[in-house]
Amino acid sequence: MSKAKQYLVFVGVAALAAAIGFAFQILTQDEVETPGIPPAEAAAPALMSARLPDLDSKPQAIEQWRGKVLVVNFWATWCGPCREEIPEFIKAQERLGPKGLQIVGIAIDQPDKVRPYSADMKINYPILVGDSDGIELARRAGNRLGGLPFTVVLDRNGKAVQSHLGPLNRQKLEAIVLPLL
Repeated sequence: MSKAKQYLVFVGVAALAAAIGFAFQILTQDEVETPGIPPAEAAAPALMSARLPDLDSKPQAIEQWRGKVLVVNFWATWCGPCREEIPEFIKAQERLGPKGLQIVGIAIDQPDKVRPYSADMKINYPILVGDSDGIELARRAGNRLGGLPFTVVLDRNGKAVQSHLGPLNRQKLEAIVLPLL
């Protein structure tokens, strides 16, 4: 093998190793802070003005849930960490919904994939379908890395109090929402 080919192979392997290392770092962190604009300044206006279709293709305004502690979760059927946290959201909605919690899922996916998954999982909170509009909404809400799952918590007045990139377990979710209920 010529020196030029050896060099190209070396550079390719180094680039692949760097990409794998970066992905591993992101995937193994419990939480990734979203850099830049604080959630209260970026996420709330973007989310509260959004209208996305539900699973019946009817447009839904996120504003309709103002007055509740709102957990807006961006997810996809193909996202493993998303699939892991959905059962926690189902339980939280069941337990804390009567106290004023409202979880809203925004699927970054195709409706024909989201409908059966939502039914199989018996998701008990509204699911909106974001597709490319959902990706842009997540970016405007502070998700500059574009990763999933991405969650924003808003208080009863519609002010964003926290954003979280990566899966939320029960303890972290309750630590955020219980003081707001």
